[in-house]
Amino acid sequence: MDKFKIFLLPVVGLVFGIIILMLIVFSLNSIPIFQREGIAIYTTNIWKAGEVPEEEFYGILAAIYGTLYTSTIAILISLPISVGLAVFISDLLPKKLREFFIIPTDIMAGLPTILYGIWGIFVLAPSLSGMMKFLYDNFSFIPFFSYYNPTGFSYLSAGILLAIMVTPFATSLIREAYMAIPSIYREAVYSLGLTRYEATKVLLSYIKPAILAGTLLAFGRAVGETVAVSLVIGNAFNIHSSLFAPGYTISSLIANQFGNAFIYEFMPSALFSAGLALFLIGLVVNVSGLLVLKRWGYA
Repeated sequence: MDKFKIFLLPVVGLVFGIIILMLIVFSLNSIPIFQREGIAIYTTNIWKAGEVPEEEFYGILAAIYGTLYTSTIAILISLPISVGLAVFISDLLPKKLREFFIIPTDIMAGLPTILYGIWGIFVLAPSLSGMMKFLYDNFSFIPFFSYYNPTGFSYLSAGILLAIMVTPFATSLIREAYMAIPSIYREAVYSLGLTRYEATKVLLSYIKPAILAGTLLAFGRAVGETVAVSLVIGNAFNIHSSLFAPGYTISSLIANQFGNAFIYEFMPSALFSAGLALFLIGLVVNVSGLLVLKRWGYA
């Protein structure tokens, strides 16, 4: 066993080393913008490029806000669907029909994200524009509906698209955990005379760590998604509570601005600092999940 651990040590060290190297690269390339602006790169919403370096100023607060906002929308939509789909496939479908639902779900997880983005441009966003107008005309006093956006490209469009993209990942993990519950537990639950709904609640409580893992996986995928989101979010340096407002995410900001960033002196460093922020967000999410799992005794 000790020899096997020694054999795996270089592989583990390589993976860990790559992560540390990535962090070092992003940190070193972020130094110029930190020296010039300090923490203001994360606390201001100004993106001012200029041919003269003294005129440049960059703040990615809108991108950070958009990243967290759209990912939260995606999770709020995706998680109930993922849990419901996992239970439906495991408990309600006959065994012969399960593969007809599992295979399309797995295929969706492997589709190129650009396909989702194109569908979002030509189908999702135009479809939502009518609903947005109706809600704005009648319920604009509610902050979530208080922005008029006839195009449909918005936080909501990005959140829904992300939810569609991350649902297969969360569903797969939750489904496998739910189907792996020992049959003796299922028999014990039903022997108590519980209804199917009550039994399902008890069984789901047994796999809370798996549900958390599915949530973290979905959130991590949503945070890092680039192409599809950049096509439907509107790409505007905007901070607004309305679901209908256009915005930016960190990933879409980097994708849209990196092509011409090297024309300017400080923009590359600003984008590296944005990547560093995205790295840290993912790190915080995963560490938080590990702490919760450890508290439950699963890690």
